[in-house]
Amino acid sequence: MGKMNKTFADKVIAFNKNLQFSGDLPDGFQALNPYLDNPETMTVMQEFYHKYYNDLNRRKFIIGINPSRHGAGVTGVPFTDTKRLEAVCGITMQSARTHEVSSVFMYDMMAEYGGAEEFYHDVYINSPFPLAIVRKTKTGWLNANYYDDKKLFEAVKDFMIESLKKHISLGVDTSEVFVLGKKNSEFISALNKEAQLFEKMTVFEHPRYIQQYKTKEKQLYIDKYILALKK
Repeated sequence: MGKMNKTFADKVIAFNKNLQFSGDLPDGFQALNPYLDNPETMTVMQEFYHKYYNDLNRRKFIIGINPSRHGAGVTGVPFTDTKRLEAVCGITMQSARTHEVSSVFMYDMMAEYGGAEEFYHDVYINSPFPLAIVRKTKTGWLNANYYDDKKLFEAVKDFMIESLKKHISLGVDTSEVFVLGKKNSEFISALNKEAQLFEKMTVFEHPRYIQQYKTKEKQLYIDKYILALKK
């Protein structure tokens, strides 16, 4: 018998297991690998992908910024805090409890899309810099975005292109990519010009921005996401 085809889940899990950033970041910034910080993150992440991605489907690709410490930085699943991981995905995390605003929007949108199962059947979400980044401040370490600092972006740029190529090799549709956040999209657009990864880019407002500043119009944004993803 020939070697079995690796499922989408197998490939994502292998990608996450091999995650390593060995570059130097500018002073005051640090990259955190969620899988090294908490062994349960690895377990939970594998359970999630086996549950929703154990197939050979091609999927649409949504690109975030980089994981937050309280979302994917804990669960290993993009835009998923422990509350939604348990309540919606049926996967309980013993070692952590997290609440993340972006996760709230994403799962409200998924519910209207047809539920998490249908959504994940069609869509794969990850980040161009798949590790959490923190910045040192007077009060301690805070979440940072890869584009917050010019030197930081320069330090991670090649790694980001490499990561995007690896995401593509999982089996995502490159004819159109969906990017979260206006500012993020400017940087992804520049990377795309350089590396020729995607044919077309559709930009969504970032879930965190919607939850924080646009809750009155939340339904409009949910509709916008779903219309673009289902077409």
